[in-house]
Amino acid sequence: MLVRPKKALGQHFLKDLTVARRIADTLSDAVGMPVVEVGPGMGVLTQFLISQGHQVTVIEIDQESVDYLKQEYPELDGHIIEGDFLKIDLAQLFPGEKFCVIGNYPYNISSQIFFHILEYRDLIPEVSGMLQREVAERLASPPGKKARGILSVLLQAWYKVEYLFTVDEHVFNPPPKVKSGVVKLTRNDVKDLGCDEALFKTVVKTSFGQRRKTLRNSLRGLLPPGKNLPDDHLASLRPEQLSVEQFIELTNQVSSLRNQSSPQ
Repeated sequence: MLVRPKKALGQHFLKDLTVARRIADTLSDAVGMPVVEVGPGMGVLTQFLISQGHQVTVIEIDQESVDYLKQEYPELDGHIIEGDFLKIDLAQLFPGEKFCVIGNYPYNISSQIFFHILEYRDLIPEVSGMLQREVAERLASPPGKKARGILSVLLQAWYKVEYLFTVDEHVFNPPPKVKSGVVKLTRNDVKDLGCDEALFKTVVKTSFGQRRKTLRNSLRGLLPPGKNLPDDHLASLRPEQLSVEQFIELTNQVSSLRNQSSPQ
């Protein structure tokens, strides 16, 4: 029994076992902790996770893949969740327990997957896997790089993000039109950003929504009438130039200006 890759699900099945083993090795320090694999397909990555001793639970939306996994991997009995990862309450998977996430993520929803993971960041100390190289580079992009974007900043606020290696097109069936990249995220020690977290997200998203503008101009809509950001170096920059710490500083500036205009 073979599974047909489905374009609508963004499926490109990895067929190179060496690459699959390298991806599994990125979680080598997580033995003893449950591991959730997103979109296992025909289990090319799953087999190495199992052989390395991980407690593996897989989440798969494709019925054909689910049937294949049940047939080929009896070790997964009771640990196959058929459903959409983006709609699953991850806190209910292992109540009171932390877990890691790994996968060869579907290109068409990879950014959404990482936004979903962010919502459960205190439960997920490690994340790794493969996605489109352009997106993988964006996640790890440092300040000053054009690739830096919303997800770069939001992830790097809570995780150390590393770009590990590039994967060529020919190791997939069917081959994608782009190269892939493997990343690893490790939860940092931050418990509190030191600013209003909801406003932080708004500031980051608004800044990159008009990334050609300086922050003084792009954030004007978040401020009360007649209020402007301090005339300092920060306001003259563009969003991709800022570190997480500078976005936190910027958020506190916006918050202070808002509070000055609020009724006492």
